Amino acid sequence: MAAAGVRAEGPALPAIVESVPNFSEGRRREVIDSILDDVRRSAPVSILDFSSDASHNRSVLTLAGSPAAINTALLALVAACVERIDLRTHTGAHPRMGAVDVIPLVPIRGVSMQECVALARSLGEAIAARHGLPVYLYERAATSANRRNLADIRKGGFEGFPAKIEEPAWTPDFGPRRVHPTAGCVAVGAREFLIAYNINLATSDLDLAKSIARSIREKDGGFPCVKAMGVMLEDRHLAQVSINMTDYRTTPLHVVFDRVREEAARHGVGIADSEIVGLVPAEALYQAARHYLKLEGFDVSRVLERRLDEVMAGDGPAR
Repeated sequence: MAAAGVRAEGPALPAIVESVPNFSEGRRREVIDSILDDVRRSAPVSILDFSSDASHNRSVLTLAGSPAAINTALLALVAACVERIDLRTHTGAHPRMGAVDVIPLVPIRGVSMQECVALARSLGEAIAARHGLPVYLYERAATSANRRNLADIRKGGFEGFPAKIEEPAWTPDFGPRRVHPTAGCVAVGAREFLIAYNINLATSDLDLAKSIARSIREKDGGFPCVKAMGVMLEDRHLAQVSINMTDYRTTPLHVVFDRVREEAARHGVGIADSEIVGLVPAEALYQAARHYLKLEGFDVSRVLERRLDEVMAGDGPAR
């Protein structure tokens, strides 16, 4: 029995890593399903979310599990994509350099960022050894400053990489110094939680979407922790501002939305809609609610589901 005034410690919660791999297939449902089946059979991981986009011709998978299970599942994913995806016949609005384009690892619980960096490096080495794929480490796992930014690595895409890989600055971290003929290259990294957020303009003016993207992204003097590009959604005939937000606390969703709306309005264009790809922290949505509803003194304890979770977990009295 624990001594008076001392809280007995329960069993340690299992370590959890999240991974959000993006692979270059968003149209052939039978191929997508077979890839997902291989992942499900490979290891005890949870598929938290999945989405495919035909215009981007890309799918995004959100996995969570122990470091070992995530490692096994990602190796199965890569094997499935190398077998089933041929980039020589792949087209889509989203830039890509690989059948599996990017594999980020995110520490969720009981795992440090440095442990995710180590996992990214061991995973990258294994991918290169098994499939002959050039592997680039990015974000926190990067081996040099010019490789931290995924967009810099991916620049040129699958078609431009045979020449790029010959440059001394772009020797792969693992694998051969040649692009895989059908599966390209892959980026593997460790990073904090990222929100993939797209805003669709009520126009097919791609130049406008690109201009707005430049105005909001950090590297061109826009908002900190924001990456953006303009792409065309051919199936909807809409131009999209495709955004990655790497720290929603520094730059909230509503700040980016308001700026995009203002810039579009200057050209007489409205917003068709917006979307979040994958998962989003609840706090990011609470921020938007506070802003748009002008909620005074609002905090998360006022959210019914959150309060029920707290009470059911024994963290406070019902009231």
